[in-house]
Amino acid sequence: MPDLPRFRPAGLRVTWFLGALVVLVLVVVAGVAFGPVSLPPGAVAAELVNRVFGTDLDTGLTSQQAAIVWKLRLPRVLLALLVGAMLALAGGCYQGVFRNPLADPMLLGVASGAGLGATAFIVARAHGLPLSTQLLPIAAFVGALAALGATYLLGAAGGRRQGTVTLILAGVAVSTFLTAVQTYVQQRNVDTIASVYSWLLGRLTVASWAEVRMLLPYVVFTAILVLLRRRELDVLSVGDTEASALGLHPKRSRLILLLAASLGTAAAVSVSGLIGFVGVVVPHIVRLLAGRSYRSILPLSLLAGASFLILADLIARTVSAPAELPIGVVTAFIGAPFFVLVMRTTKESAP
Repeated sequence: MPDLPRFRPAGLRVTWFLGALVVLVLVVVAGVAFGPVSLPPGAVAAELVNRVFGTDLDTGLTSQQAAIVWKLRLPRVLLALLVGAMLALAGGCYQGVFRNPLADPMLLGVASGAGLGATAFIVARAHGLPLSTQLLPIAAFVGALAALGATYLLGAAGGRRQGTVTLILAGVAVSTFLTAVQTYVQQRNVDTIASVYSWLLGRLTVASWAEVRMLLPYVVFTAILVLLRRRELDVLSVGDTEASALGLHPKRSRLILLLAASLGTAAAVSVSGLIGFVGVVVPHIVRLLAGRSYRSILPLSLLAGASFLILADLIARTVSAPAELPIGVVTAFIGAPFFVLVMRTTKESAP
């Protein structure tokens, strides 16, 4: 990363980071403890401490309750943690790159590509192809990456004129086309509509350790790359001319950050379905609380996004237990009013 000695916005405050970390730990314990079958939070915390640190605390949990913790609840909570962290981090990155608080991780066609990939897989399986359900995330991931590639190829057609506006327009075009294809496929295979919409609305009901292991490398890679380059987003916020004068290559920085954030988003969407508003709501709340520097926004969004989605999943599986709401519906109930508030605030603050 280039040396940027003349541009040093306020860094991440330790108190904010530790506070967000404590909240995340508490939310993880709550997510594991509560559900259709509630468990004592203290016993759950002791069970997790025993496994992580090798201690021998008395938990009081029966073997059946311990199985609920390790085989059912914890994989789901960790998957929600990874997906929420990734979507919020990507949302903060997109907002910095596009200099727009309404930018979303699904902006470049990732959602529509993943949706088409999942739809094609479900339809193929319904027609008798011997495909394991474990391959559904892979099909969605391939579709998301294909859409992302198409967006960049279409945007590259602008040549020297390529920029953030060109990429957004290319993403809109690719998303519209792929959504039309998906709708056509669904119309031709009406017997699969219920399964397709179950995936599109977002779900963590099939969470297992396999999904956690699949997603973890992408989250780690994306988080490390984006966080190491987060100062560049502060520099990009002053404009390309000033950023170049400070030693930054704006186009290259945007490309690296967008590719990393989009790759992580594609991986998250492939295992969870389409969960909206996380990437808009969480970074904006962090911005209001902790300031406008991306040195603070991105790491705090990572932690806050994880907590947000764990809580949303907890609501989804308890508010109408034993039935479950799609987690995408819960995040939409929370995010849609906030999205309107952000739009109004942005409009009022515009010159």
